[in-house]
Amino acid sequence: MILPAFAAPGRFYRGNLHTHSNLSDGVLSPAEVCRRYKAEGYDFIALTDHMIGLYDYPIADTTGFRTPDFTTILGAELHSGPMQNGELWHILAVGLPADFTPANAPGFVSVPDQETGPELAERAVKAGAFVAIAHPQWSGMTMQDARSLTTAHAVEIYNHGCATGCDRPDGFQYADLLLSEGRDLTLVATDDAHFSEPDHFGGWVMVKSESLTPDALLAALKAGHFYSSQGPELHRVDVTETSVVVESSAAVSVIVQGHGSAAQALHGLSMTRTVIDLNRCAKSPWLRVTVIDAAGRRAWTNPLRHKPLAA
Repeated sequence: MILPAFAAPGRFYRGNLHTHSNLSDGVLSPAEVCRRYKAEGYDFIALTDHMIGLYDYPIADTTGFRTPDFTTILGAELHSGPMQNGELWHILAVGLPADFTPANAPGFVSVPDQETGPELAERAVKAGAFVAIAHPQWSGMTMQDARSLTTAHAVEIYNHGCATGCDRPDGFQYADLLLSEGRDLTLVATDDAHFSEPDHFGGWVMVKSESLTPDALLAALKAGHFYSSQGPELHRVDVTETSVVVESSAAVSVIVQGHGSAAQALHGLSMTRTVIDLNRCAKSPWLRVTVIDAAGRRAWTNPLRHKPLAA
């Protein structure tokens, strides 16, 4: 079968789902953030300022920056607490209504009588948002924390700001273990840009949609019609019982990952159509693909539930 992102109608649009402005702890105004992303060739962004009382609980109104070839999705980074380590939850919510009621989060320190993270995530989903578990490695999240967010659509598997700021960019361990426990999740790469360091234009989603409108993009995100990238382009991914066929921009490595230690890689030069025999991944109940280019930049498919071959 063709992975849904490549079988869906429409075209791919490039977007960043995690961005901050000077409405919270970012450096630039919302207008300048939007201008820079548009100038860099992005089709859309979600400006997701920290919804904290310290900043008067903002949901940035970016509707005035929409043009025929660039759009925005309203959103925020939601906070409540505590996680098991005592710190606040960070929950990425894209597609929030402008009148979403914030949690009781006056600052970045947990206070009594706050909503739990799962309660806050569930409320955001019910309000219509696409919800991702934000930078779990950076947050020091435990697997018990991650398991409790049962309504989340996605895990942030690459966060460029966390890569540049503290070398903790990764969410794959959480995502892979949750997938092996039966969760259906997608994988998002983001910037988490504040523009106070080189934390921008390093990770994005490519969303397959029939139109460049907030509603269509949000529906495509929820349906999993996207892949994530730092640079490589994915054109088509087919999965059969015995192999994975990946059509992409020039790559030096293509890797199929699955449950536990299951992984199969093929390496070469300027590979644009790569066929990987499943072999070690044949019994895995889920699969995902990583494509790496000569500069070391990666692209990642969303996971696919896979019918394991009989022993």
